[in-house]
Amino acid sequence: MTVIAIPQRRHPQQLTGPGRATRRPAATSVPELTVTFTVPLEGDTMSPQAFRLLEVVRDLVERGEGTVTITPTPLAPPAPPALPAADDPSGLRVFRDSRTVSLGGQSVDLTRLEFDLLVFLAENPRRVFTRLQLLGAVWGYDHAVARTVDVHVRRLRAKIGDGVPLVTTVYGVGYRLADDAPVRLVDG
Repeated sequence: MTVIAIPQRRHPQQLTGPGRATRRPAATSVPELTVTFTVPLEGDTMSPQAFRLLEVVRDLVERGEGTVTITPTPLAPPAPPALPAADDPSGLRVFRDSRTVSLGGQSVDLTRLEFDLLVFLAENPRRVFTRLQLLGAVWGYDHAVARTVDVHVRRLRAKIGDGVPLVTTVYGVGYRLADDAPVRLVDG
């Protein structure tokens, strides 16, 4: 972590004495602390400590007590492996009527809720759903523990495999279908 102190301009009015304001030159400054940190992101996970740090930074910015400048890392990430297109039979095909799923021609066994969750997200691409919204839409009720959704998403990801992007976590909100998910819904 790099920490650099940078001078910042003071507010032009400074109180001196009881209730009196005098103008100070604009060149007067107070020290400012600049902190640069790198948060490694692996897949859809972030350490709880990094997540709390980002929440604190967001709170400071919202209160006007700081600014955030984001710069990309100089190293480009490795290119992901080529994924089959959604129309390609080797992609992930979801057969609604028979309630079956195949990946690259191989059958994938899903539970009823995993299947319903996959179909719901595939029917609503690019839309983010909270855990409570998913409980209501997929489970049919919202009085269960919201972390139930996390367990089913984790199991669904595990059954489909790490090489296939499927469900994206939107931190602080919920889940959505990944933009490059090779999912094709098939009726019949």
